[in-house]
Parts: sequence; C-alpha cells; structure tokens
Amino acid sequence: MTIADVIIVVLVLLGCGFGLLAAVGVVRMPDLYTRMQSATKAGTLGVVCVVLAAAIHFGSAAVAVEAMMVVLFFFATAPIASHLIGRASYRAGVPLWSRTTRNDLAAGEPPTTPGRAPMPPKG
Repeated sequence: MTIADVIIVVLVLLGCGFGLLAAVGVVRMPDLYTRMQSATKAGTLGVVCVVLAAAIHFGSAAVAVEAMMVVLFFFATAPIASHLIGRASYRAGVPLWSRTTRNDLAAGEPPTTPGRAPMPPKG
C-alpha cells in the first residue's frame, strides 16, 4: 500500500464521517436552522474529501482540474443556498428554537407572511 493509497483511504473515511455527521445533525438538531447548518457544513466537507480522494486516485491532471472545479462549486454554492433557504424560512415564519439566544434578522426585515412571525426565544 503506497502513501497515495493511505491518503485516499483517509480522505474517503473522513468524507464518510462528515456525511454521517451531517445525517446525525439533521436528525438530532432541534429546528430547521440548526439542521440546515449541520447538513451544509458537514455535508460540504464530506463531499470535498471524497472528491479529493477521487482526484488523487485517478492521478490525471484533467481529473484534478475537474475535482478542483467541483470543490470550488461546493464552497461557492452550499453556503449561499443555505443562507437563502434560512432567510426564506425566517420570512415565511418558521419558528426559531426556544433556546435561540441571538436573532440577527429580528431588527431587520419583518416576515412577509401576514400574521406569522417567528416565535421569540423563551426565557
């Protein structure tokens, strides 16, 4: 087993671990916003690890360029999509977790759905 094989195995295992962590976060987190954060961050890191392992495995410059394009695409789109989904959910009135301590959107834009505002944190 070469050093490249060891790196590939480690990257694939890390990618699977991050994917599992994202899945557990989606199941265990209390509200939409924390679930989305867990899935976005851990899922992105998992995909990036697996794609980098594939690039190392195939060893060609063309595959490496494509892998880097995929990594850049994920780093550019996943946070933006997560942000937009979270903002749309907030504006639609999806309630915050009862133990949420900070709400940066509360002073900014109001929810657009009449009569439905996010529930303020209890406490």
